[in-house]
Amino acid sequence: MASGESFYVTTPIFYVNDVPHIGHAYAEVAADVLARWHRQRGDDTWFLTGTDEHGQKIMRSAVANNMQPQEWADKLVEEAWRPMLKTLNLSNDDFIRTTEERHETRVQKFLTELNDAGFIYEDEFEALYCVGCEEFKPDSEIVDGEGQYEGQKVCAIHSKPMELLKERNYFFKLSALQQPLLDYYEAHPDFIQPTSARNEVVSFVQSGLHDLSISRTSFDWGIKVPWDESHIVYVWVDALLNYFTAIGYGDGDGQFERRWPGNHIVGKDILRFHAVIWPAMLLAMKIQPPKRVFATGWLLVGGEKMSKSKLTGIPPQEITDTFGSDAFRYYFMRAIHLGQDGSFSWEDLSARYHAELANGFGNLASRVISMVKKYFDGDIPQDVQEHVDDEKILEIARTAIRDSEEAIDRFAVDQAIAAIWKLVDALNLYITDQQPWVLAKDEANRDRLAAVLATAVRGLGVLAVLLNPITPIATEKLWGAIGGEGALGGITPTEALDWKSSGRVSDLASLFPRIEQE
Repeated sequence: MASGESFYVTTPIFYVNDVPHIGHAYAEVAADVLARWHRQRGDDTWFLTGTDEHGQKIMRSAVANNMQPQEWADKLVEEAWRPMLKTLNLSNDDFIRTTEERHETRVQKFLTELNDAGFIYEDEFEALYCVGCEEFKPDSEIVDGEGQYEGQKVCAIHSKPMELLKERNYFFKLSALQQPLLDYYEAHPDFIQPTSARNEVVSFVQSGLHDLSISRTSFDWGIKVPWDESHIVYVWVDALLNYFTAIGYGDGDGQFERRWPGNHIVGKDILRFHAVIWPAMLLAMKIQPPKRVFATGWLLVGGEKMSKSKLTGIPPQEITDTFGSDAFRYYFMRAIHLGQDGSFSWEDLSARYHAELANGFGNLASRVISMVKKYFDGDIPQDVQEHVDDEKILEIARTAIRDSEEAIDRFAVDQAIAAIWKLVDALNLYITDQQPWVLAKDEANRDRLAAVLATAVRGLGVLAVLLNPITPIATEKLWGAIGGEGALGGITPTEALDWKSSGRVSDLASLFPRIEQE
């Protein structure tokens, strides 16, 4: 991707009926790493996250807690969701709440235009509704209940009985968009990723689309339908429009045109809304669908998908309080391939923290800096005589830059880190092979010692630039210690090998101190 291009990335907006767990945090960090990388590349980057605050589930959570829905949403946003952004060291440019006026007025504007275009009609219908999913369920997701729910129809995702709703609602002509959607998927093979997600969506749409009920009258916690205030907008239609409302849809100030189309990071359980309903609404309005809808897998703990009810939902701060935000970010981006299910365990986190971050990266940085101080009084050797071994290291650095850039363009963050880690491992091996502590014993080897340490410091600078989007706190410390000139976030990955130094190193506190496990 050329420098200066627009890169708009979004997370799902999270449902505020409960507090965040590491599954939410995982999607946030993935979007943040992509945003930081693109920003560092010089792209016109915008990173959006936020909260989804309407719907029946939230209304019921509020009632259960003896609160009004708005009061309940405010409490969770301020006490749980906003603090998570700090816990994870996120660099989001905006935080949208679906109860904000800027959102509500623009949703009404969009729906009015969709209605004027002839894609909305009124009808009566009856169907099974899952409050957990906030969705009228297709037959494929309705199963027979077991145990206490025997004899009842339950949601295949939540395993809880559904409610039979009979309402007079407004409908979106989704069925009319079936062929335009299939044509769009074919013309844009990278629109839905990974491939498994794309295949699932295509076969779902091929099996036939039904019109979508886009309003409710059975409860009133939501945005009013602009032409009929006895109805409120279906929570999913309201929520999907956040990607537009946050960047000024319909304002005419150029922000919307500057940012759209966006890249959506979503959980695979909400893929259908983002890859079918959302682009269908946009195609109906002759607006370009998103650039990409990327479905992450599920995060499993002890083999189970995380949930509050099963006590598998781990709050992010439980990890960051011990290991720090950099380690959290590194672990989830390295250990799990974005787009596939991944497992979390404390043992794996601790093992990777100590082997890869503390010993692999942190120890490398402190050893190199302390040798420059010991043997050259802190001055980084200049104008050195390079040897073939040094050139090999620089070639590995060039490959790491090229491969990590290419992986980021595919949203393969784990592969980008793996490419960078080849340089970490190569530098560690280089120090072991070159043995600077042995070279230092003989004045005749002074030039060779200078070249080895100059090459090692240069490699550390490359790591600081490339790992900055992933572990921003540690890389800023390293950048300061190697005398990096200019703002680290302003050095593009392609320029990483040509970073400039003030010429001196300074003290570096341990980047990833050892953690005693209880």
